[in-house]
Amino acid sequence: MASDFLDTPIARDVWARRYRYGEEPGIEATWWRVARALATVEAEPAVWERRFVELLTGFSFLPGGRILAGAGTDRQVTLFNCFVMGTIEDSLDGIFEALKEGAITMQQGGGVGYDFSTLRPAGTAARHAGTIASGPVSFMRIWDSMCATILSTGARRGAMMATLRVDHPDIEAFVDAKHRSGELTHFNCSVLVSDAFMAAVHADADWALVFPELAMSGPAGETVRREWPGFEEPVICRVVRRVRARELWEHIMRATYDHAEPGVLFVDRINQWNNLADRERITATNPCGEIPLPPFGACDLGSINLTRFVSNPFTSRATVDHDGLEATVRLAVRFLDNVIDASSFPLSAQAEQARGSRRIGLGITGLADTLVMLGLHYDSPEAREQAGEMMQAITHAAYRASIDLAREKRPFPFFEAARFLDRPFVRALPGDIRAGIARDGIRNSHLTAIAPTGTISLLAGNVSSGIEPIFRRELYRSVVTGQGHSESFRLEDHAWRRWRELHRHGPPPDAFVEAEALPPEAHLAMQAALQPFVDSAISKTINVPESMPFTDFAAIYQRAFELGLKGCTTYRPNPVTGAVLKEVDTATPCCGVERESD
Repeated sequence: MASDFLDTPIARDVWARRYRYGEEPGIEATWWRVARALATVEAEPAVWERRFVELLTGFSFLPGGRILAGAGTDRQVTLFNCFVMGTIEDSLDGIFEALKEGAITMQQGGGVGYDFSTLRPAGTAARHAGTIASGPVSFMRIWDSMCATILSTGARRGAMMATLRVDHPDIEAFVDAKHRSGELTHFNCSVLVSDAFMAAVHADADWALVFPELAMSGPAGETVRREWPGFEEPVICRVVRRVRARELWEHIMRATYDHAEPGVLFVDRINQWNNLADRERITATNPCGEIPLPPFGACDLGSINLTRFVSNPFTSRATVDHDGLEATVRLAVRFLDNVIDASSFPLSAQAEQARGSRRIGLGITGLADTLVMLGLHYDSPEAREQAGEMMQAITHAAYRASIDLAREKRPFPFFEAARFLDRPFVRALPGDIRAGIARDGIRNSHLTAIAPTGTISLLAGNVSSGIEPIFRRELYRSVVTGQGHSESFRLEDHAWRRWRELHRHGPPPDAFVEAEALPPEAHLAMQAALQPFVDSAISKTINVPESMPFTDFAAIYQRAFELGLKGCTTYRPNPVTGAVLKEVDTATPCCGVERESD
């Protein structure tokens, strides 16, 4: 039977359905299985097995779902939640090879992200074959069918990310691709928005929609030189047509306002702050957006549960145990680094990329609950300052731990000291960290990312997810069980339940604010407070009321750009995807209540 650590019915259900292996009697057995599997790559496995069990016990650290479900089992699965796939070659052979690679990856449990910008726009003729292109969106439908087929075989619920450049001639069709209910349901879609496009929007200028000239037939006409996926250097591109930048921006905003997609990725900022920008150009992310990755890059995710580090909660003496927090971070970095060596990979190119960069994504969860326990309102300068201080402490501890690992086990193979130390994020690190990198190298190219943690947060007692506000203090939700039956659970937010155990009478503190009571600026400000201390990205959804005027809604994205964020995702109730959070476990990956870093 399940242990006392699983202290809610929903936690016991999540463990039994998603993470229990065989006849494991309780989650302690799951922790021992996972710890043992990840300790096998160490010179002293018994020592690290015990330490990893201590790390996992009590949910201070929550590994990604694929690690919990797959480590130490005989299943042919990967321990990585998700991958960005290789560049799609603009040929029939190339397209179906990419499709096959995606199917193999999803069959083994990985979500996938693709940049479809390499595919010729609809209606254009190939230079040599003479065939007429059907465009990226038509091929996305084939991927969507593939995903549904893979899921029908019993694989885990899949998720895919599709991106397209804002200067691709099919950008309007991409923006409108999910307007009809049931269309591309396995995809999250995001537009790759450049700084030049935002400048054109601001200036109310024309915007060229282009494609590489080498792939086009007929007379060239006007050309420009652009960076393009699949090319190492900027390439000559044909201007297919021009549009008004503001009109295209409004088109994107209207689609998002009405249908919750596409999201927006500020791609130049992503690459500007990439620690490996000297060797890779990123044009896609994992399905939830917190890990921008190069072709064949992988997500190696885990989250620090901040609620476990609050002393004297709900009192004037409430504080954060920074020493305990940093000790947990150091061990979590080693744990996630070991995942790279302990996991199998669906494709050899994925193994090569992961082992070359040794990227990990250590994040946080339970932030909103932690702020309440400290007596801080989510939308306050004090809350943002405290959140930033915690994230800064985590990041600095993670970098120091990675330096120690490099001294013990050697730096990541792609490491080049001078180039790495010259990257903007690394330049901003404290002097002792930079000196340590110069002296010993560093084990991991990237260390931090903040993922959505829907399912693993439920496992840990329904702590607030990621950096999201508390959605509801209490709610009911229905879950479809493995037998196809529906079971209803009453959920209480973790901090709310703890407060009620201590204070059975009297009104709750003002700090207990729910998401719907917060303005969009509060979401953006919190994300902006943490982004300087996150070397990858942050998955954050801004829930807005259906009644919000369109102009106010569009201003959210402009403000996100001004604040220096790497992307922005909103959710407004609409007829296609329904309410802000569905209460049935059949939701699409982008907006379900179990939204997790697929």
